[in-house]
Amino acid sequence: MDRPDTRAVFVISVAAELAGVHPQTLRIYERKGLINPARTSGRSRRYSEHDIAMLRRIQELTNAGVGLAGVERILELETQLADAATRIDELERQLEALRGAALEAVEAAHRQYRNELVPFRGAALVRVEPSRRR
Repeated sequence: MDRPDTRAVFVISVAAELAGVHPQTLRIYERKGLINPARTSGRSRRYSEHDIAMLRRIQELTNAGVGLAGVERILELETQLADAATRIDELERQLEALRGAALEAVEAAHRQYRNELVPFRGAALVRVEPSRRR
């Protein structure tokens, strides 16, 4: 089942109103590859909450003076950054698991060494002087 933010439920007029743009603007964004709405069997566009958030981000960038080519590049970089952050989080979790496993292995080795050591008690050490040649 789709997450609620990815279910395509809004028709183009509602999506345009929610994003604060004209429906024709949504068609332009789609042609430029900035947005890819779902389609019904009759080929009507349907937009999700995620699409609306993306449209708002596009509007934010264009209102700041960024051209559509720049918007496309910014969105690509933001996606790459989010993907990298996800990979970094996963790598950090793996590293922490490896650290825990390494610590456990070291502790197990120490326990094994302690069990294998035989204590030396009761015997006196005698110092033996080297023989002197005359």
